[in-house]
Amino acid sequence: MLYEHYVKITPERDPRPSTLFVRYKHPFTNFTTSTLARNLEREDRRNSLQPLQISHSTMAQPLIKKDDDRDDESEYSPFLGIEKGAVLQEARVFHDPQLDPRRCSQVITKLLYLLNQGETLTKVEATEVFFAVTKLFQSKDNGLRRLVYLMIKELSPSADEVIIVTSSLMKDMNSKTDMYKANAIRVLCRITDGTLLTQIERYLKQAVVDKNPVVASAALVSGIHLMQTNSEVVRRWSNEVQEAVQSRAALVQFHALALLHQIRQNDRLAVSKLVSNLTRGAVRSPLAQCLLIRFISQVIRESGNSQAGERPFYDYLEGCLRHKAEMVIFEAARAITELSGVTSRELTPAITVLQLFLNSSKPVIRFAAVRTLNKVAMVHPMSVTNCNIDMESLISDQNRSIATLAITTLLKTGNESSIDRLMKQITNFMSDIADEFKIVVVEAIRSLCLKFPLKYRSLMNFLSNILREEGGFDYKKAIVDSIVILIRDIPDAKENGLLHLCEFIEDCEFTYLSTQILHFLGVEGPKTSDPSKYVRYIYNRVILENATVRASAVSTLAKFGANIDSLKPRIFILLRRCLFDSDDEVRDRATFYLNMLGGDGEIVESDEAAKEFLFGSLDVPLSNLETSLKNYEPSEEPFDINSVSKMVKSQPLAEKKVTNKNHPGLDTPLNASTTGVDAYEKLLSSIPEFSSFGKLFKSSAPSELTEAETEYAVNVVKHVYDGHIVFQYNCTNTIPEQLLEDVSVVVDASEAEEFAEIASKPLRSLPYDTPGQTFVAFQKPEGVPAVGKFSNILRFIVKEVDPSTGEAEEDGVEDEYQLEDSEVVAADYMLKVGVSNFRNAWESIRDDFEKVDEYGLGPRESLAEAVNAVINLLGMQPCEGTEVVPNNSRSHTCLLSGVFIGNVKVLVRLQFGLDSDREVAMKLAVRSEDETVSETIHEIVASG
Repeated sequence: MLYEHYVKITPERDPRPSTLFVRYKHPFTNFTTSTLARNLEREDRRNSLQPLQISHSTMAQPLIKKDDDRDDESEYSPFLGIEKGAVLQEARVFHDPQLDPRRCSQVITKLLYLLNQGETLTKVEATEVFFAVTKLFQSKDNGLRRLVYLMIKELSPSADEVIIVTSSLMKDMNSKTDMYKANAIRVLCRITDGTLLTQIERYLKQAVVDKNPVVASAALVSGIHLMQTNSEVVRRWSNEVQEAVQSRAALVQFHALALLHQIRQNDRLAVSKLVSNLTRGAVRSPLAQCLLIRFISQVIRESGNSQAGERPFYDYLEGCLRHKAEMVIFEAARAITELSGVTSRELTPAITVLQLFLNSSKPVIRFAAVRTLNKVAMVHPMSVTNCNIDMESLISDQNRSIATLAITTLLKTGNESSIDRLMKQITNFMSDIADEFKIVVVEAIRSLCLKFPLKYRSLMNFLSNILREEGGFDYKKAIVDSIVILIRDIPDAKENGLLHLCEFIEDCEFTYLSTQILHFLGVEGPKTSDPSKYVRYIYNRVILENATVRASAVSTLAKFGANIDSLKPRIFILLRRCLFDSDDEVRDRATFYLNMLGGDGEIVESDEAAKEFLFGSLDVPLSNLETSLKNYEPSEEPFDINSVSKMVKSQPLAEKKVTNKNHPGLDTPLNASTTGVDAYEKLLSSIPEFSSFGKLFKSSAPSELTEAETEYAVNVVKHVYDGHIVFQYNCTNTIPEQLLEDVSVVVDASEAEEFAEIASKPLRSLPYDTPGQTFVAFQKPEGVPAVGKFSNILRFIVKEVDPSTGEAEEDGVEDEYQLEDSEVVAADYMLKVGVSNFRNAWESIRDDFEKVDEYGLGPRESLAEAVNAVINLLGMQPCEGTEVVPNNSRSHTCLLSGVFIGNVKVLVRLQFGLDSDREVAMKLAVRSEDETVSETIHEIVASG
């Protein structure tokens, strides 16, 4: 879908032509055209208008002599060495009584080149050039006239100057020469204002339906530009544009369809009707058909109907897959793959044509196909597995972008048996690509390892090998982050991964990575079976590294001493050596840790209070502490950490829609999932009403209770205890002129009979754009997964705020705001906790507490739908990638693990079957450490 306009510049001294392409984005689609002559449509050349031939007799000569026998590879620019001042001097030829069209053309070409290279003309220079160019209208040379049009458009004259050329352009617009007519329309619509536009509207309407496609296309493209500034005028052309859509000229139909859609885009019904009429065969142009496919995708998205049998226009998209034009086939295939809720049956024809494109001789076709398949593999990996053989051949493709996409797609769609073969191919491939592509491959390998945890050894070894190779900071950080994530998520990989990190910091050139790895070692190293083997690597950093890394190493050594009593004498010896370090930070840390841990060398049990003080997390949010420190003014009274607010600020409005799909790396706190619970637990325990509820089991993700961009933004977090549920309502006032006071949420639990409200904590004040929290607590039967629906009303006193002073009025008005309902479901009582080896974990639990039963799940579109429904119902963690259901599969086994409220480990084995009537049957086997919990899981499924 690329077409190009160009000016050929042929030197007299060199018989070989060189062509200048300066591309820019087309204003209404993704196609590209030439900037230098972007206003001259291809039909100009078809109507015997030859490309402009310009000699180099007076152009600036290149600094390097071009030998006649030099290879074509050594191309050069004919504009090399030209300067703005010299070209402006040359522009005086425009004033000559006897115009030389050839020389004038050369000067204008140079000016256009300079403008497109970013040169700017001052107001005086632009005015002088503009008035000089207007004198060239007296020339009858066609080539020069075309360049005059371009020059006027590039200069964009002011309203006072436009009058000078208006009469000449209007004369050309009514000329019998189509080339003059088309370009005059383009220039007039570019430089004119609304007043003049109404005067020439009649001529523009006539041009839209002109028999010459060059003129018609010029008027339509001008209309597309005018929609941004004078849309009301263009909307009156609707009938003429509708007629132009029926044109036999490909480009006219393309431009007419684009303009007609812009005219009707705010009327959903009109767009749907337009698309419906055009799908009956009126579109012949491949470009217009691609545009129509995009409009169809928009209509399908807005219809919100994802049922395969009722999806509008799907048959038309499938028919386009058999079109003779490759661009139409690809556009239809991409549109099908991007449909919301697309099924495997709908995807199959699109995947088939994309698979054929993988073997195309054109690199752009191969790239488009593999990129689309890469996106499909993120959501439907099993649908792309049939293309794996073709994609493996692309690993050696000369285009590294294609090869990288092929590799990452294979990593997403590969199975456990193909991993070793892929690793061998990737090893040779990695040295040939840039760091940005390597990062993509590393992230794909990380995802693959999490999907198949039993293969962690080979994948971890691959990551450690490439970690030793040359690379930039971002690349190394991506590898280290991946290893850290694998250590956290796959317990068996911990010791192997820590050793790889230790070897890396032996020769790490990045201080940031060294300090982060040392911190990670201090947290995870003491938990391993033989912590002493890491001490050598850590102390080496004290000897060999810079002051920042040495200080971090001292802290890591202290963590080992605090947690491993048997290592204390050795750690004390090392810390005493650090007392003589040249850096004061290192010396201070060593002195501090020796005093806190008892540096007399005796093997005594570390005090828990000292451990918590040295290495525990703060009980106040870091953002609140930072704000308090910034606001602290030095005085005789020391800073009091107890004065820092412990309230957790809700997510800012601008970040509400950002979902954390990526795994945490070194930048995120360790045990990110539990860290959030710890922060919430400290917050709730600091509130007297909730301090007696005991240990917090789980905190849910925030759930929005208001629409985006409403007056008040409210979301709710559910905190689950054994015998209580606490609703935390995070509120934000988005109206600058209002102050809310006595903010509370009134909760109606009439549809949740097992819950009884026992406490609430209102919010005293809620200024503009400052998040705050209000709480409501309910009592429930202890250890029972009670469920129910709660209706919520936000109540407050609103006070008007004077924008000039920021002061609020004394008197306020009571008001309330209806919020969405919130629900407590069975999944709220289950923590997602994975296991690296499901079989071993299953066999480790006694089969005495195993409960097995069969259930009918009714008719389903596919097995994948049924699997996802059960996973969401139970809220458990899928294991070993079993949540992915192969295409057209009629049976499937899914493995789940989790921890039920009361800290009871639960494992679930689901076996699904699909009959000819698309009825789904399921066999559910549950093992847990408590027989009652196994029965509860069955009750949840039976009632769900």
